[in-house]
Amino acid sequence: MSKFLIAVFAIITNILFSGIAFSQTESGAEQLRQFVRNSKTAEGDFVQQQLRAPKAGEPQDKGLKVIRQTQGHFVFQRPGRFIWETQKPYGQKLIADGKQLILWDKDLNQATFRPAGQALASTPAAILFGETSLDQHFDLIEGDERLGMRWVSLVPKKDSGAKNQNDLPYTKISIGMVNGLPKALELTDGLGGVVLATLDKIQLNVNLPANRFTFTPPAGAEVLRLN
Repeated sequence: MSKFLIAVFAIITNILFSGIAFSQTESGAEQLRQFVRNSKTAEGDFVQQQLRAPKAGEPQDKGLKVIRQTQGHFVFQRPGRFIWETQKPYGQKLIADGKQLILWDKDLNQATFRPAGQALASTPAAILFGETSLDQHFDLIEGDERLGMRWVSLVPKKDSGAKNQNDLPYTKISIGMVNGLPKALELTDGLGGVVLATLDKIQLNVNLPANRFTFTPPAGAEVLRLN
């Protein structure tokens, strides 16, 4: 399973859910702190874009170029359970049931299992799976206000205990907050590539059935189990 895919999803799910709405006069950092602190359950839709800077020979005045776009639906339950389901242009699910992380690729008819703790350790998923303060893992830096959102940068603390922290595939994490809800997430890698995820139709504190995060591969599917 791609470490980049795991990291991207982990960050997104870490910040998705809260039962408190805030005035936009609150700082973005404080909105985010309260949002994580009060998270319960939620579901909604997402659009995720992979962007890059123009290459030599391409127009340089049109900004970042979209090279891939996916969309789908997410579901979350604290602590440690989520589904990030890509519906277009292909079918794929990333599922955490509290113990393991599962990547289901419908086109390949393949399910990959790995222990959640090992797969997500040393990433911002520590927020998702733990009950500690956001500030214990990150320095929150207040950013600018653009696109109608208050942006916050998350800088991993050097003493957070992450052994492979320098191996994370992104160099910058920014979250756009609106009235206490995360509406956008920007991830920048070391080569200047950007992943932009926008969230919509978020429903908070929804009731979820006990088996919502249970996944059993279909008969005949290829199953890979990684340690």
